[in-house]
Amino acid sequence: MPPGRRNGQPRSGEGPGNRAGRWLSALYLPVGRALRAQWLGPKPIGRRGNRGRRSCRLGPEFYRLNFHIGSISSEPPPLARIVKVETTELPYQDLEGFRIISSRALQSRSTLISPDVCTCRDCLRELFDSQDRRFRHPFINCTNCGPRYTIIKDIPYDRDKTTMAQFKMCAECRREYDDPLDRRFHAQPNGCRECGPQIWLEDAQRNIIASRDEALVKTAALLDSGSIISIKGLGGFHLAVKATDPAAVSRLRSRKIREEKPFAVMFPELEEIRRYCCLNSEEEDLLTSPARPIVVLARRPDGASPVIADSVAPKNRNLGVFLPYTPLHFLLFENAPYRALVMTSGNQSDEPIVMNNADARSRLNGIADYFLFHDREIYMRCDDSVTRVLGGYARPMRRARGYAPLPVFLRDPVPSVLGAGAELKNTVCLTRGREAFLSQHIGDLENLETLRSFEHSIAHLERILEIEPRLIVHDLHPDYLNTQWALKRQDLPKMAVQHHHAHIAAVMAERGLEGPVIGLALDGSGFGTDGTIWGGEILRVDNLGFERLGHFRQVLLPGGAKAIKEPWRTELSYLWSIGPDDVESRYAELLQGAGSGKRGAGDVKIILQMLSRRLNCPETSSCGRLFDAAAALCGIRLCVNYEGQAAIELEQAIEPDDGYYEGGLETSRDCILIDQFPIIEALIEDVRRGVPVGRIAARFHNGVIQILREAAAIAAERTGINRIALSGGVFQNAYLSERLERDLVKMGLEVYAHIEVPANDACISLGQAWIGAQKMLAEH
Repeated sequence: MPPGRRNGQPRSGEGPGNRAGRWLSALYLPVGRALRAQWLGPKPIGRRGNRGRRSCRLGPEFYRLNFHIGSISSEPPPLARIVKVETTELPYQDLEGFRIISSRALQSRSTLISPDVCTCRDCLRELFDSQDRRFRHPFINCTNCGPRYTIIKDIPYDRDKTTMAQFKMCAECRREYDDPLDRRFHAQPNGCRECGPQIWLEDAQRNIIASRDEALVKTAALLDSGSIISIKGLGGFHLAVKATDPAAVSRLRSRKIREEKPFAVMFPELEEIRRYCCLNSEEEDLLTSPARPIVVLARRPDGASPVIADSVAPKNRNLGVFLPYTPLHFLLFENAPYRALVMTSGNQSDEPIVMNNADARSRLNGIADYFLFHDREIYMRCDDSVTRVLGGYARPMRRARGYAPLPVFLRDPVPSVLGAGAELKNTVCLTRGREAFLSQHIGDLENLETLRSFEHSIAHLERILEIEPRLIVHDLHPDYLNTQWALKRQDLPKMAVQHHHAHIAAVMAERGLEGPVIGLALDGSGFGTDGTIWGGEILRVDNLGFERLGHFRQVLLPGGAKAIKEPWRTELSYLWSIGPDDVESRYAELLQGAGSGKRGAGDVKIILQMLSRRLNCPETSSCGRLFDAAAALCGIRLCVNYEGQAAIELEQAIEPDDGYYEGGLETSRDCILIDQFPIIEALIEDVRRGVPVGRIAARFHNGVIQILREAAAIAAERTGINRIALSGGVFQNAYLSERLERDLVKMGLEVYAHIEVPANDACISLGQAWIGAQKMLAEH
């Protein structure tokens, strides 16, 4: 947005005269804050239409409004996002006062739905002001902060279409709500201690043991004593525990069956985060932004005391941290003896985050010792967003609270299409004109509860955005739950799109690229057009399709999906592929080495037999599985407890070393074949020589970067395309991403990576929708 206010004067001759009144509309524009009385003139009237616009009709003194039209863009209200300002001439009417008249049903609901926003400074000041009537009110909010997306049932965004409808405002709250000059003018979640939502504390036996202020005091005391508390928030429940209490954190891990996946930690202020983590200006901006995401930071080697429990993020040099974003969070830290809380999603393993009180009592019973409830319904579940800074840019890893459902703006208008997303890290996407609306993070579609959340998210977005998709685009894999859901929907045509094609298309959609581009799509797996498992792909992609230019050399994946959880299987596959004879004797010292998890001699024999007979051993070109094999060979990780754990710990092990293991490239007219086998062979030699694991990890990463750089250069030279798009979960590896992007730029190539949506499978729905829309445009 343009900085500062324009200081120009009304143009000569522009005045009252007999000119018609003006009709001003601005998306996201809170009327009472932006159309100020001192420049509106004495006789305005406003209307909120279904387009989400704030409008006013003026009499002859409209020139005062013209004087300030520029300031709508240059000095908008805190949460405003001005898309465009329109003026239309209407016949003059002599009007009195300022009021919002009833919403009109316009032809198109072009509203941009606001995400939930952290508590603003004004509300925080009132929260801790003992003279303010909202002193210590856990749900204080105004037009500049508070819940939005998670409480909206339908539009126009009026109170009766939110979960606040059940709370009748008291006389003073109603006065604020109706006053155009008040900060709470038409703030739909408005309320106070007397008329708004309330909190209470229950034990695991459903006994209410405290309410209101006493519930806050009691909850803080229980947290300090090591209890696990289920806390209802904006988009769902958290499970909270004191982060400096190793026994409490271990108890939470045991009950939630989350053995090693890192927990996020909430700190009360930036200064506390600085005591434990390294911070740069970009990371500080992210932490304090209205979205308040979790930000992945590097831990300080000289961490503060009391120390964060090792079990919070085991074997990890990074820590996911965030700041309070609701009044309730701020109150829980007020005068508390603890200064850091683990705040993890309130759910059972592999299920969506719990969002209502009844489900919390049943599903989280046995995990939480106590429950801090409130009576404001959550209509749309929404996890915390996760980001990190790479190469000077914020890169989302999970896009949810604070960002969803804001659209990605497309280069050109497109038809309305629904992208059903991937199986893992699922999101859905609906397009409308130049907007692509991504849902919040839904999760892994591996059970009925998550499928229901998927269906609810689609129905909700279609309703509040009033989008009727003309096409459903789904993944090529026939067994995914969302593929089956799409095929069962009889009212719309369907289109299948290959996984890695969607990855690269997502970059093109997000970055406004009109093909062709060279795409490097690197991840764990995606069903290929040849029936094999892809995952290390070089693609040529344009608006009409893709061509597979190259890929990593294929290996067998013994046990299929089981190898994802047991990297030692992929390790054996690489050893067998290098030379199938006498694997057990030739690599005896490797197969008996240390590591997390055990591979018995009997298991090794069975896997080798599977490989030699090709029994349940699908072929894969996966780059992710290459990292798994390297981690297993280094003795870092033989079995994983969460997705990507082996690769994450391999990256975490890196120590400075400029060496690299040299891979091979085999080029033919039809294919650029990346041969990673020499990299594995060189790694094995260093393991045998006793080279420190940190240096081996660095050389492995450097070798992969080197071979990718060379392959990209060959693809660019062959095609004459110098634009490189990067996508896939492997690009969440900071070491690889930053260095590869830097090297490609040095080679004179234009590099495009994700900056608005995650590089992992959460971006697939965007790519699918964009591909479907391009196909429709080409046909019609």
